[in-house]
Amino acid sequence: MRLYIIRHGVTAWNKAKRMQGQTDIPLAEEGIELAVRTGEGMADVPIDVVISSPLIRAVETAKCVLRGRALSGSKRNGNIPEIPIITDDRIQEISFGEWEGECVLDSKVLPEDHMERFFHDPLNIPQFPGGETFLQVRERTGAFLRELSARSDYVEKNILISTHGAAGRCLLSHFFEDGETNIWRTGVPANCSVSIVEIRDGIGTVIELDKIYAPSR
Repeated sequence: MRLYIIRHGVTAWNKAKRMQGQTDIPLAEEGIELAVRTGEGMADVPIDVVISSPLIRAVETAKCVLRGRALSGSKRNGNIPEIPIITDDRIQEISFGEWEGECVLDSKVLPEDHMERFFHDPLNIPQFPGGETFLQVRERTGAFLRELSARSDYVEKNILISTHGAAGRCLLSHFFEDGETNIWRTGVPANCSVSIVEIRDGIGTVIELDKIYAPSR
């Protein structure tokens, strides 16, 4: 099983540095373009299964990456079924609760050291008001991975997982020995960057971290 874990494309809230969390913000035009170009760069990568966060920015990203693709060997009578997108709540973004929509630079809303701790000590920051903790996100993404890894029908599949910055990092943390203490690794992944994980006999190995497929222009 090979996983291609992609962060969604750019949104207006990304550009404004607003906390999106589980607020359902669509891709900006440049986010759509970036996702389409990423799909072009991944044209030679076979994709058998697509699992996405239910949030629109993740689903739209998956659709853009899949543009022009069809199920392998499925052409019948001129009809080419598209690869279906399965959604799973466990890989949606962390909930920022009452802080969603707030600018991360607004010190009037966020405690003075909160964003610094968000990136350097995420598992030990308090629960977001009305939202989640990183530990809760790590637990739900871990449950998702355990169920996925146990699927005998997915053993030889290439799976595109369309998710988010924090949720994607929590997902990846399960493949590193220091995952419980080093969630962010190299930082927030770039929009539409792809991390590749190979899972064999229940053991996952990160092949590439934050690979950029979109051709430069």
